[in-house]
Amino acid sequence: MKVGFKSMTCAEVDALVVNLVENKLTTPNEALNKSIKMLVDRELFAGKEGEVYTFTRENNETLQTVILVGLGKEENLSLEDFRKVAGNAIKKCIELKLNKVFLRIPEVKTLEASEIAKAMTYGAVLGNYTFDKYKTSKKEAKEIEVSIGAHGVNDETVEEMVKSIQEGREIAEGVIIARNLVNEPSNVLYPETLANEAIKISKESGFDIEVFGLDKIKELKMEAFYEVSKGSEKEPKLIVMRYFGNKDNKEDILGLVGKGLTYDSGGYSIKPTAGMDTMKSDMGGAAAVIGAMSIIAKRKLKINVVTVIASCENLISGNAYKPGEIIGSMAGKTIEVLNTDAEGRLTLADAVHYIIEKENAKEIIDVATLTGAALVALGETTTAVITNNSEFYKELKEVSDYTGEKVWELPAFDDYKKLIKSDIADLKNIGGKFAGTITAGLFIKEFVQDKPWLHLDIAGTSWSSSKSDYGIKGGTGAPVSTLYELAKKKQSK
Repeated sequence: MKVGFKSMTCAEVDALVVNLVENKLTTPNEALNKSIKMLVDRELFAGKEGEVYTFTRENNETLQTVILVGLGKEENLSLEDFRKVAGNAIKKCIELKLNKVFLRIPEVKTLEASEIAKAMTYGAVLGNYTFDKYKTSKKEAKEIEVSIGAHGVNDETVEEMVKSIQEGREIAEGVIIARNLVNEPSNVLYPETLANEAIKISKESGFDIEVFGLDKIKELKMEAFYEVSKGSEKEPKLIVMRYFGNKDNKEDILGLVGKGLTYDSGGYSIKPTAGMDTMKSDMGGAAAVIGAMSIIAKRKLKINVVTVIASCENLISGNAYKPGEIIGSMAGKTIEVLNTDAEGRLTLADAVHYIIEKENAKEIIDVATLTGAALVALGETTTAVITNNSEFYKELKEVSDYTGEKVWELPAFDDYKKLIKSDIADLKNIGGKFAGTITAGLFIKEFVQDKPWLHLDIAGTSWSSSKSDYGIKGGTGAPVSTLYELAKKKQSK
């Protein structure tokens, strides 16, 4: 998809998407205003939120489709509204086989035009996303060209718009990286091929990468990670990505840890078939941190970021770990395994310890499709968060409000810690049937030492069971955008 600022005029396009605020239903085009007034008079359109009216008019001896989109009241507008509007507009244009599209930015006082341009670019690019590479009968679609425009902008504003559109596009491309990885079937994407994809992305984006195999994992005494991997014939991989954009202070490192289970059967605590068909997505955390690293490096942020992924499969075989076993960990803590389907926290425990001890990360964010309990509690719209640092969470919340990727902090009271204490080991890997998301997060907390830490449980938000405004059924790419914006906010000025 091509996206530019006023790269095409309204007269040159197949589709003109006009975003209108309620009680402000005018444009710089008098002929269009006349059409809008007739629709308003007939009570066919009023600019209310979610309202859409489509009609066709003659334009330079061809037909042009006009899509009027109601935004509702100006004081209630958010950038997420414009992401959704752009995503839906592109989907409508694909449906109508329209290839040249003009998206009009309305004049509003509550939001910067450049921020709207960034949001609309993001929504448009993702609205154009499909995952159909395995369909044999797919039709080759023409590339969509999108022009984003606003009335009465000066040269300085144009330059700002162009930069914002480029940023919106690069963020969307990072999200697409994550979506593609999550949507790949597990016979195609497994630890080795995930590592190969990360290597390819590192070369394209500009960050460094190392991939370690089984011998190094054993040498590092990553016993919890290794135990989870033993049931599979596929060798586990420890993927370490590094980007140092703040060379003035190399000691200041943000650590990202992504859960990298490329398939999770549940092991001997086996899942039902209905719970396994989407378990190719259990590496959604890994996909998210790879996508975020791509954007951070491409945008050349002045920040140091190290990302660690402990990637493996959780399967059943004669070598697989079993309920009732006591295993070790890189940190030296012993763990009583009561459920082999609580495997993600075991791999994360070693990955978190590694990123602190070997990569010297000062702040840690782990991202994981960790618990079904998060989905039960918050559905597919909101990421559950556990933290040991309120200021760190405040930073996350501010950027999530900006990106539209909702987060919600769950309590981490000491009372919950009692649920993961074992009678015969240091910890047990499940805390019982209550507070599952919280106890899973607190298990990881046992390995973060005293570092500021955020645990993002994306079990509900990384996968969508239905189409959305700028998404499809399948991988969402959450929370790539939020991770990037947080890194951007934290970068040295």
